[in-house]
Amino acid sequence: MSHPFSYRKLGEILLDKQYVSQHQIDAALTGKNGRLGEALLDESRITPAQLSEALAEQCGLPYVDLEGFVISPDLYNLISATHAYQHGVVPYQRDGEVLIVVVSPPCDITLADHLERLSGMQVRLFASSPQAIAAVLKRSEGNSEVLKGVSEDFKLAIVKENDDGKEQYVSLDAANDDAASPVIKLINSMLSAAIQKRVSDVHIETYEKGISVNYRIDGVLYPATDTLDRRHQSALVSRLKVMAELDIAEKRVPQDGRFKLRFGSRDIDFRVSILPSVFGEDVVIRILDKSSITDGMKNLRLESLGMVPEILKKFRKSIHEPYGMVLITGPTGSGKTTTLYAALSELNTGDEKIITIEDPVEYQLHGIVQIAVNEKKNLTFAKGLRSILRHDPDKIMVGEIRDGETAQIAVQSALTGHLVFTTVHANSAFDVLGRFNHMGVDTYNFVSALNCVMAQRLVRIICPKCKRQTTVDDGLLELSGLDPAQYQNQAWYEGAGCDYCHGTGYRGRAAVTEFLALSPSIRQMIIERRPINEMQAAAVQNGMVTLRQSALALVFSGQATLKEINRVTFVE
Repeated sequence: MSHPFSYRKLGEILLDKQYVSQHQIDAALTGKNGRLGEALLDESRITPAQLSEALAEQCGLPYVDLEGFVISPDLYNLISATHAYQHGVVPYQRDGEVLIVVVSPPCDITLADHLERLSGMQVRLFASSPQAIAAVLKRSEGNSEVLKGVSEDFKLAIVKENDDGKEQYVSLDAANDDAASPVIKLINSMLSAAIQKRVSDVHIETYEKGISVNYRIDGVLYPATDTLDRRHQSALVSRLKVMAELDIAEKRVPQDGRFKLRFGSRDIDFRVSILPSVFGEDVVIRILDKSSITDGMKNLRLESLGMVPEILKKFRKSIHEPYGMVLITGPTGSGKTTTLYAALSELNTGDEKIITIEDPVEYQLHGIVQIAVNEKKNLTFAKGLRSILRHDPDKIMVGEIRDGETAQIAVQSALTGHLVFTTVHANSAFDVLGRFNHMGVDTYNFVSALNCVMAQRLVRIICPKCKRQTTVDDGLLELSGLDPAQYQNQAWYEGAGCDYCHGTGYRGRAAVTEFLALSPSIRQMIIERRPINEMQAAAVQNGMVTLRQSALALVFSGQATLKEINRVTFVE
């Protein structure tokens, strides 16, 4: 099979599409041996997608945008995942007896014939950029049918240190004598699917009628498998204990451990927590995919957090103060650390010394000194913070304030000319005040040190690929604290569920925030220990946007659902 190749020059096509000017083409060709596309890319005159679109036209192929596309398992039955990776192609669509395959230009005229032999169908080629094709292949790995066809490079291997401290990779199957064990296969497939489905935690719970395995995706639990037979519980937990190097004989006390796996080219950390329950030991596995975090951090800016513009402006002003304390509060998994990373990324210009102490260090920030808490070696937040102050930092990040000693040192650091970023667990911006009082921090010193407090939650965003308009009944409106008569003409949206969002109707999360700026009147009320509801009323009167108001703004803009914001915020 062949395709008509246009004899038009690449420069002509780029000019017709108005991507570049003739002057830019002439300048790019100088000293590049005629490689126009490469030169224009190097000079950022065009994007990879624009170059691929022009090359597709030159090859006589239709160009397709693959944003959000996920390969369905039935297409992988025609072209396996191994062959898709090998040739850098995406099985895109089946049209009767014709299989549409997306390739990256410039095009190999023999590729279509080869794909026809592999699939047993007539093949028609479309084109897209290499980056888009790679993203689709990575995005589609999570389907169990896909994982069956992926080559040996994508099998899980456990990472262990040898006597010299060097890392070595051991296949999970090879790590056990019985490579055919159903329990080993279950854990391997369970962890592989979890990695690709953006799972943050795997929950294994034992009940009277069986074992329940759930994935936490975007903060919500979803069933990972059918209920498993209870007779496998001991073998399942023992296998995970071996991987995390825990005591398999001890079943009466909680245990915590960790292990690292290699999946493809990625090293992924797992933290294991085991808790004895009525029917046996329950396990929670926290997944820290540092490569995914790294990809997200490369483009992490304050604007990408989804804050209301007014709050973003106030928060940015607070992080650029010369000293003081910037405090983020919220429950576990509310994105506090991500917000602090975004702030530090903006401040990391190289002319000031920034040091962090975290538990654990989830992402390495270039140009910033980072310290990991190690309780076994007696390196606590308080001891680490004392040492940090001897290194003359300009800005400090304390991952979490858990005790009075750490709180006292952090406040003193903020009062002595350092800008301190930190987090604390509390339900709202004003609940932080009681938290620090309970830890024995002097109220006057705390208020003097504080620049701002921002409470934060994460709300799931409706999937853009299956978003549709819907209706909301009066009962839900009243439950959400809204007057049905007032919102008769409001447009409501939901996600129908698709491959892109794994059928959940949601894809990704955005931060909803409550920002408390410490005005002189609010500071005075805190020192006088006025009731919290009185202080909150004064703050709202001064323009504070509450968590609920911030969440409702996402609903009214068509980005979130009422059920979702009711899950994470209180009705006012």
